[in-house]
Amino acid sequence: MATREQLAVIKAARAGESMAQLALGRRYLYGGSGLPRSNGTAFYWLRRAAEQGVDDAWMMMGRNLSYEQVKDLSSPNEMAVWYEKAFDAGIEGAGITFARLVLENTEQFDSNSHARAIGALSFLAGHDDHQAQWLLAQQMQLHGRQESGAASDGDVRLEERLLTEAAQAGIEQAQYALLEKAWNKADYVAFARDAAPLVERLSARNAAAVAQIERDADVSCSVSLSAADARLLLRFAQWLLRQRNPDLAQAACLLELAALAGNNEARFELGLLCAKMDRAGERVFMEHGLANFKKALHWLTLAGEGGSAPAWHAMARIYSRSIYSQRNLDVAQQYLERAADMGLVEAQSEFAHISWRNRRDDALNDVKALYWWQKAAEQGDAPARAALAPFSVRSSQHDWANEALAQLNDKLRNTNPFLSARIELAAAFGLSKPEALLIDVKKADYGHCLVVDICDVYARSKRRLVSIESEAQRSTLNRVCRLFGDVDCSLGGLEGNYRQRQYRLKTSFPEMA
Repeated sequence: MATREQLAVIKAARAGESMAQLALGRRYLYGGSGLPRSNGTAFYWLRRAAEQGVDDAWMMMGRNLSYEQVKDLSSPNEMAVWYEKAFDAGIEGAGITFARLVLENTEQFDSNSHARAIGALSFLAGHDDHQAQWLLAQQMQLHGRQESGAASDGDVRLEERLLTEAAQAGIEQAQYALLEKAWNKADYVAFARDAAPLVERLSARNAAAVAQIERDADVSCSVSLSAADARLLLRFAQWLLRQRNPDLAQAACLLELAALAGNNEARFELGLLCAKMDRAGERVFMEHGLANFKKALHWLTLAGEGGSAPAWHAMARIYSRSIYSQRNLDVAQQYLERAADMGLVEAQSEFAHISWRNRRDDALNDVKALYWWQKAAEQGDAPARAALAPFSVRSSQHDWANEALAQLNDKLRNTNPFLSARIELAAAFGLSKPEALLIDVKKADYGHCLVVDICDVYARSKRRLVSIESEAQRSTLNRVCRLFGDVDCSLGGLEGNYRQRQYRLKTSFPEMA
């Protein structure tokens, strides 16, 4: 409970007296004497005092309140002013907070503020402030990415030196950044050497969970890992699995720790390891015991629900395997389609082939196959592009339609609008005369292709698909569909039977008779 003296200070501070605001901010900063310690309340009163010109207020803020403590208490623009003043007055810790306020909220500051923040970090890094070294290396790395790799050799060496010094001083983020660099450069020797002590420390921190994993029990205790920690365990486990004689137990343990911490890639890798399967679906590590499909499906499902398309693809492979006791091809196909929907090119191509192979089982399987081949081809899949070739308009071009199109004039378009539209459609999609005259335009458009199927009214024809490959084709089809929107396209409709349509074509274009 506040004393009478403190109540007087509070009253004066609320009345706007700057020295009372400074005193109240100090008391909330350190706590005691009936007032609780509260960084938020301390910052509020110190800021009010600073706004009235009390230098000790912003000096106290810069000396005692770090970025993590104040980042959510006010706008970065307001706070940066006071922390820059404190840094200029010689409080080096305020420079770190000033730099982070600017660099982590760049959209709220101009280029001059950005330059001053970099200058503060450079000054502190030169005076062996390891946190500043790490932050400056981060900024150099970000600038290098924005410049599309145009950084000079000197900048690269400086960045690596700053990272190394910060890492050696125990800055964990810098250590992780160095390990990620080593991994990306495929320097696995350096990665394993530097990662091993960190992995050992993380395992010791989660000893209870490790013990439950080693007993193959459900982990009931919480796992203390950040996202960066989980990523490190994932990478180390991946390195272990690449060794000639891998320690599968340790790899599985590390993967499960990372998976329990929410790392989705670790869930996927753990699912593959439990299924004794690699990313290509090949069987691996079979000499180390049988696959545990139940556990594999558990982790793969979590990975799939977390957004991993390869996880759904892996589950499709498991459900299609004869060695799996609960083999189910329908479920396998559902998971395969889900992976294809998420953009996995291997699943798209595989699902297209399955749909094409089973096209006699469903009237629309060929349409589905063409759709997924198109999706895979858009991602550069060469077999999919080859599979699309027979469906191209170039493979079914009919010169008659182009000749008729060249003879179309306004008079013909006005007197025979439906015939004119069918000729345009035939030219755009390479249709034969019977196909052009008999196709039911409204039923033929499937978005990605034109289904040419007149078998019911013209027995000599054969159902086929024409891929829509250009905006011009799409535009032509849209225009023709609008024209036929309310028209009966059947032989009993407005256009008459096949003989009448043929006669109309011959009389309109006698040269083609």
